[in-house]
Amino acid sequence: MKKTFASLLVFAVILSGCTSKDDVQDPLTVDRPADEIFKDAEAANKDGQYQKASTLYSEVERQHPYSEFATLSQIRQAESAYEALKYDDAIVSLDRFVELHPGHEMVPYAYYMKAMCYYERMTDVARDQGMTKLALDALRVVVQRFPETKYARDANLKLDLVLDHLAGKEMEIGRYYQKKKEYNAAINRFLEVVKNYQTTTHVPEALHRLVESYTVLGLRDEATRVAAVLGYNYPGNKWYEDSYVLLDPSQRGKLHDQRSWVSRTIGSLLKPD
Repeated sequence: MKKTFASLLVFAVILSGCTSKDDVQDPLTVDRPADEIFKDAEAANKDGQYQKASTLYSEVERQHPYSEFATLSQIRQAESAYEALKYDDAIVSLDRFVELHPGHEMVPYAYYMKAMCYYERMTDVARDQGMTKLALDALRVVVQRFPETKYARDANLKLDLVLDHLAGKEMEIGRYYQKKKEYNAAINRFLEVVKNYQTTTHVPEALHRLVESYTVLGLRDEATRVAAVLGYNYPGNKWYEDSYVLLDPSQRGKLHDQRSWVSRTIGSLLKPD
């Protein structure tokens, strides 16, 4: 009898050990007041424990879906994903927030954060610029939809860099075609810069490269016209001096003010006479 009782006791201990391991609840998911969970999530986020913070923000939503903390947690969860460099996860959270709360005061911020998720993944001009184009579109949405916000002001500043980045890519491709003596393809790229990226730093070089390409093709009138536009808009620029010398080698080092010769603007290059 004693032997049987002892065996049963051992079995019970083993069984309880197995079940308790499976039944132990994750302390992060224990039911608690919304403000307590949110406070712990904020602390984890501040400490850089982004996965823990994300779990806690999710718990606020799960346990208290109609609380103000639940709404705020959706944004905070996106921020945690952003800080953890999980940009796609952040975008999913931001899109969900906008869909659920289209009239919320933090919607402009959500759109701005989404733009930043693309902006942070812009690559150098030697690589594909798909993410840069997404950043451009997303930043423009912020500027157009929320023009009076601080997010629009910052988005405008970042737009300049994005446009310069895209123009740099066009220039790189244009120079590649020019080097390969595929001048028509090169001209198309340089005209793209002049047409769509007029505010960037690449325009003077693009105009000069057009002068080079037209000159090689024997299209002196076109080359002269582009040089005139370059001189009119960028009279002191080194690219204008190079173009001027290219058209008249005897004038090297003797650049003159050609404003009286020029009567056209950049727009004149983008339409036929």
